[in-house]
Amino acid sequence: MSEQKTYLGWKVDYTQPPGEPAFAAPDSVSWQVFKNPVALAIGGVCAVLLEFADARIRSGVWDHSVFKTDPIGRSKRTGIAAMVGVYGPQSAARRVIQGVTNMHSKVQGETPGGEAYKALDPELLDWVSATAGYGFLMAYHRFVRELTEDEITRFFTEGEPVARLYGVQHPLRSLEHFNCMLAHLLPRFEPHPINTEFLAIMTSGRAAPGVPKGLQSALVHAAVDILPRQVRARLGLGKDYNLSPLGRLTVKAMATAAEHTPDLTGPAAEAAERLGLPRSYVWKSAAERRRLLSAAQSAPAPQEAAA
Repeated sequence: MSEQKTYLGWKVDYTQPPGEPAFAAPDSVSWQVFKNPVALAIGGVCAVLLEFADARIRSGVWDHSVFKTDPIGRSKRTGIAAMVGVYGPQSAARRVIQGVTNMHSKVQGETPGGEAYKALDPELLDWVSATAGYGFLMAYHRFVRELTEDEITRFFTEGEPVARLYGVQHPLRSLEHFNCMLAHLLPRFEPHPINTEFLAIMTSGRAAPGVPKGLQSALVHAAVDILPRQVRARLGLGKDYNLSPLGRLTVKAMATAAEHTPDLTGPAAEAAERLGLPRSYVWKSAAERRRLLSAAQSAPAPQEAAA
């Protein structure tokens, strides 16, 4: 029996119902990227920094969530929502995303500068979605393995259905598209104490109990390292946040180890089982994954086999 995950009181079982597809296919780039917890940790911090650069999003998150008091719980819930969108059965993903949207519909207010904001503002939805796509992709590309141009394009294309469910009107299509969105918003970006407070939380024992503080610091510096240079300058994240040569080697070693260490109780493994694949599917070679997927797709459906 698989471990069930809970989100907003709902049980998310990635193994059920048998055969129900996810929004990302087993042979997708997304299944490879999201299986690596080190890349996800780095990409997640990078995405938050890109979001917090805009006062409207920064105020919305800081004033309407429990992040500053419960960073672990909030991060876990955000992680579950991301994983469900990639690995979960589509019915579960729709349910979770609707729950997130319902919560966001109540988030509105004013920034300290007096600017009104709403979490469901189309411009903010587009940017939040773009920051996640950029963060996770660049973390994997920089610290796990270099992706080809075709893989990068596929990654963004694979994320479009889920982005649309969140209400995103302009899902990220490419790195060039990201840079265009960034150029439009960049004049709004500013340094703020909340940015450094967030980074302090992420390097403290509160964010990841049991993980040595030095490793947490290296992961945070890696997240700053993949920020676009102009964003880092705008946020005033100077040399104190530089990723040292030793830190870079450490992060790459951690990411490589994670890439080749199967987590047979995690979402990727459970989703593979749901689709008739071995739990170790995403950690196998590309050729072996193609063979296994072909065999699973040609096998009779469960109801046909039982007939």
